Amino acid sequence: MEVVIYPGPALRRGGKKVETFDAELARIAGEMLEVMYRSHGVGLAAPQVGLDLALFVLNPTGERDDRSQEMVLVNPEIVGRKGQEFGEEGCLSFPRLYAEVERNKRITVTYQDLQGQPQELRCEGFLARIVQHELDHLRGVLFVDRLSSVEKLRVRSRLQEMERASEGAKA
Repeated sequence: MEVVIYPGPALRRGGKKVETFDAELARIAGEMLEVMYRSHGVGLAAPQVGLDLALFVLNPTGERDDRSQEMVLVNPEIVGRKGQEFGEEGCLSFPRLYAEVERNKRITVTYQDLQGQPQELRCEGFLARIVQHELDHLRGVLFVDRLSSVEKLRVRSRLQEMERASEGAKA
């Protein structure tokens, strides 16, 4: 399992609702967590590893040795939002690219755990930013889609470089 790098088509496909909660789903989530830690990330959505599942993993600490905040969210939906703020984001599918993105300050999310049980999460700050970023991946939305015109101009050359590298890899 490897991270799909922009402009990989899997990043635009999003994820389909998970219907089966079994050992295979738990295995996938566990492997995604390992890929996230190996890549030095704090979140990873299934489409980022080429899977069309509505599932993402996260750990705001980003530390394999500190799994106290580790979470797996299946079929997540934002059901409440409050406030707006800008903050810097990066993405494992966009190596070495960081930009200011506007997100909600506080959100409430409903989701299912790996056993299929309904859960609710209220979060703010960095955790809310991670959840919103990963949830976008499940809809085929990339963080660069949310950039202001000024930020898009600032990162344009890096995106073009990634697109050229992708074309070169295909040749």
